Amino acid sequence: MAEVKLKGSPIHTNGKLPLKGEKAPEIRGVTVDLIEKTLADFKGKKKIVCFVPSLDTGVCSTSAKKFSEAVKKLSGTVVIYVSVDTPFALGRVCVAENGMGQITALSLIRSKKTAEEYGILLQDGPLAGVCARSVVVLDENDKVVYTQLVDETTTEPDYDQALKAAT
Repeated sequence: MAEVKLKGSPIHTNGKLPLKGEKAPEIRGVTVDLIEKTLADFKGKKKIVCFVPSLDTGVCSTSAKKFSEAVKKLSGTVVIYVSVDTPFALGRVCVAENGMGQITALSLIRSKKTAEEYGILLQDGPLAGVCARSVVVLDENDKVVYTQLVDETTTEPDYDQALKAAT
């Protein structure tokens, strides 16, 4: 169990992020078109996986726009946003928020197993049941090369370190 904060108040995850060098747990989510995707759909590509409480919040949508813009310069790298938002909400946000065109948004509406296996499912506090803000970078073979569990939920991740790990 790890501890993060929400506006300074401690909240806890169900576990810990996978370690650098480990094979990444499976990611399984539903796209805005209601198509199930897994890591196999991104085979051979580097992956910046962002787990967020909800893409329909200011900090989450800001980070999606920043990663979407930055990944344009990284050949062979994809950005995947994972949340418990419904696919319909993800679709609305991605259409309404200009600048998210380079990300794949996945909903955990069918199962929170991915969040549980990555150790980032919040267990208590007002956000219990959603993903803790975190970034996991995977190489082309789905090995973990970088992780960040963002200490304060209301702040953005370390873009520079995540992007450096993806190069």
